[in-house]
Amino acid sequence: MSLKKTKELANGLIIPRLGLGVWQVKDGAEAVDSVKWALEAGYRLIDTAAAYKNEVSVGEGIRASGVPREEIFVTTKLWNADQGYDSTLKAFDESLNKLGLDYIDLYLIHWPVEGKYKDSWRAMEEIYQSGRVKAIGVSNFHEHHIEDLLKEAKVVPMVDQIEIHPTLTQEPLRKFLADNKIAVEAWSPLGQGKILENPILVEIGKKYDKTAAQVIIRWHLQSDIIVIPKSVHQDRIEQNFDVFDFELTDEDIKRIDELNTNERLGPDPDNFDF
Repeated sequence: MSLKKTKELANGLIIPRLGLGVWQVKDGAEAVDSVKWALEAGYRLIDTAAAYKNEVSVGEGIRASGVPREEIFVTTKLWNADQGYDSTLKAFDESLNKLGLDYIDLYLIHWPVEGKYKDSWRAMEEIYQSGRVKAIGVSNFHEHHIEDLLKEAKVVPMVDQIEIHPTLTQEPLRKFLADNKIAVEAWSPLGQGKILENPILVEIGKKYDKTAAQVIIRWHLQSDIIVIPKSVHQDRIEQNFDVFDFELTDEDIKRIDELNTNERLGPDPDNFDF
């Protein structure tokens, strides 16, 4: 029954399937504690970004946990204002310095900034070749953005981190990514809490003595989606990780898939202004 806790990326790197996201987690004690609690609970993937302004505290939380660095998979992201060839190289160094690490496991372009993401990708390929990052990828890229990138890219992105939850399942994009051996990772995987009262999710949860959140996380995992739920509460962080002792049926998965309304909670990657 147990689903493998890790997934192999196209370049052979192993990534945990379930991690902690720290979007909107305050720099300082809140971020330090969240990361430390997650690592103590068994998480091995921590996802941050330059734009979250908490990389310093994420690094502190990693060190405070006592878990060896090589056991932890750390993701951070290049912010829009830093895109371009030279500025990407500089931004990567800054993130590495703030995290206090010798290398980063996964570096992502945060959003597809028109006219800049190809130059950014060229810089990221260079960082990747240097060994200071183990894998590179993108975030919020639609199919057409990736197709455009691949016209000149030497390295195919290993991950695309996109908004996915039961009301935005993104199945066509997920199929395209799978066909190109690009791993799918979900941000806002719990629909920012807006779907936790959904009667179907609650009902499925009761069957397994699990919460709606645990059901959603399990749905992501069984749908081959890497998932990074965010919480700043120790009990919730632990609960979100307690999803490897039950398995949704095909019928459960189908019912959750059918909740899709293609409703975005975040900006559309074709129309953002930041």
